[in-house]
Amino acid sequence: MIKHFFSAITGNLLSLVGTVLVVVSLLLIAMLLVMQAMGFEGGAYLGILTFVIFPMLFLLGLALIPLGLWWRKRRDARLAAQGKEIGHLPIIDLNQESTRGVLVTFVALAIPVLALAAGLTFKAVHYMDSTEFCGMACHKVMQPEYTAFQRSPHARVGCAGCHIGPGAQWFVKAKISGSWQLIAVAFDLYPRPIPTPVHSLRPANGTCEQCHWPTKFIGQRLKVRTHFADDEQNTEQKTALMVKIGGQQDGKSHGIHWHVDPNHMLRYLADPTREKIYEIELTDKTEGSKKLFKIDEAAPAGLEWRTMDCVDCHNRPSHIYNSAPFEVDLAISEGRIDRTLPFIKREGVRILTETQYPSHDAARAGISAAVKAFYAKNYPDLAASPAVEQAGKALGDAYAWNNFPQMKVVWNTYPNHIGHQNSPGCFRCHDNKHKTDTGEKIGKKCGTCHNIVAEEESDSKVLQELGLQEAPSEPAAAEPAADATAATTADAAPATGT
Repeated sequence: MIKHFFSAITGNLLSLVGTVLVVVSLLLIAMLLVMQAMGFEGGAYLGILTFVIFPMLFLLGLALIPLGLWWRKRRDARLAAQGKEIGHLPIIDLNQESTRGVLVTFVALAIPVLALAAGLTFKAVHYMDSTEFCGMACHKVMQPEYTAFQRSPHARVGCAGCHIGPGAQWFVKAKISGSWQLIAVAFDLYPRPIPTPVHSLRPANGTCEQCHWPTKFIGQRLKVRTHFADDEQNTEQKTALMVKIGGQQDGKSHGIHWHVDPNHMLRYLADPTREKIYEIELTDKTEGSKKLFKIDEAAPAGLEWRTMDCVDCHNRPSHIYNSAPFEVDLAISEGRIDRTLPFIKREGVRILTETQYPSHDAARAGISAAVKAFYAKNYPDLAASPAVEQAGKALGDAYAWNNFPQMKVVWNTYPNHIGHQNSPGCFRCHDNKHKTDTGEKIGKKCGTCHNIVAEEESDSKVLQELGLQEAPSEPAAAEPAADATAATTADAAPATGT
C-alpha cells in the first residue's frame, strides 16, 4: 500500500517536485520550531522563514502533487489515442483492498497535514501582526519608525493595536494594503521619506479610544521641562506649564479636550500634509448651529474634508522624532552627557545640526571627532577625558535616533503638532486668521491651553516649593587668613591696659 502511494505521488515530474517540497519544508519547519523551543533567537527573519516562506513552499508542494497526477493522466490519454505505449495509471476501485488502503492512508495523512497547514497559516498571520515583523522584516524601510517607536510612550503596544485595531473589516483592509507594500519593498518602489499623515488610517475611535477616554475630566496637569542654557556652565533652566487638558464636567467640555466633545463636530479642509488648514467647520449638535471659519486664501480644488479626532493633534503618538536641542537637554538630564563640560549644550546642538552624514557610522565618527576637536582647541586639558568621549557617543546616538540618510529623514522631517515649539501645531487653527463671514475669529490666546508657571528659570521660588527645583547654592564666604585676623582684632581692640 505504501509502495503504491509513493509510486503515485512520484510517478511524474510535477508530483515529484511537490513531494520534495512538502517533505523538505516540513523538516525545515520542524527543525526551526525545535531550535526556537530550545531558546535560539533568530530575530524577524527566522520568523519569516518559519511561519511564512516554508509554509508557502509546503502549500505549493501540496498543490503540485495532484496537479502532476492530472497532467500525467492527460498525457497518458494522449499517448493511448496515438497508439503509443503508456505507463500504468492508478485505478480507483474501492472493491480492491489495496485501493481502499491507499485511500485510507491518503485521508489519514491529509487530516494532520491540513491541520498543520491551518495552524501555520494562523501563526503566520499572527506573526505578521507582531511588532518584530513590522519593525524588522522590512528593516531598511521601517528603521526610522521602529527606532522612534522603541523610545515612545507606546513602546509596549503592538503596531496592529494602533494601525489596525479590533474587527475583521480593518484587518482585511490592512492585509490588502500590505500586499502592495510588500511589492513596493521587493521592487524598491517605496517613497523616501515615507509620507505622512497616513490618509487610510482608521479613525481614532476604533484605535486610540480602545484604551484612552478623551471625554474623561482630567483638569489641569503640571508639565515641567528641563533644559540648559548655551552658557559655559550649561545653566539648568526649567519651564513649567499648567496644561488645561480638561474634559467633560457637569455636562460641558473644558480645556483642550473640548475639541473631541461628542456634542459638537469639527471638520476641516487642509492640504495633504495637514499643515495648512483653509477652512474649519464647527457644528454644535445641542444648539443645531453651524459656523464656518476660513482664511483669506481660497482652498485649492480637490481637497477632502476631514473630521477632527485624536491624531490631528497627537499626530506622533508612537513615532516621535525629537529636535537637536531636546536631545542634548535629555542626554544631559539623564547623565549621558557630563554637564560640567564647558559649552556642551551650545556645541552639542551646533555639531548635531551643522552636517548631514551619509550613514550612521559616518555620523558617529564625525560627531565624536567634532566634539574632540572643539575641546582640543579651547580646553586642551579636557580633550582626552572620558567625559568628552562619552559626550561624542551620546551625541552620535541622538543623531542616529532621529536621522536616517537612506530614507531621507532628517531633523524635523516629521513635525509634531502637540504644542507649537517645532511646528505650527495648535497655531494651524488658532492663528487669528480663520474667521467667519461676520468677523468671529479663532483666537490665539496662550491661556486657552495653558498657564505659564515658570519660563526658562533657574531660580523659581514656585518650583522650589514644589520640590521640582533646587535653590542655587550660595558661594561660600572666604575665611580670612590667621595673621590678618589677629591684626584686625588688635587694631580694633580698645586700649584697656590689659
